[in-house]
Amino acid sequence: MANHLTPDELAKELNMDRESVIRICVAEGVPIYQGKIDKYLFQAQLQAAGATPQAATAYPLSRVRSGARPAAGPP
Repeated sequence: MANHLTPDELAKELNMDRESVIRICVAEGVPIYQGKIDKYLFQAQLQAAGATPQAATAYPLSRVRSGARPAAGPP
């Protein structure tokens, strides 16, 4: 069984949509390395965040936007 999956493969395996998988990776800091995601790290992060794969499809975009990029400091 593969441990590193593409967003499409992971979405299919967890019954999620691809965009939600990528959104969660960005928000929770799960790396996507060479187009692949560590399935067990992704699932552990979902569990730590208290989300189930079905509930994760409604993952709030505001959380992604607020945590994706740090604010720039003074010049």
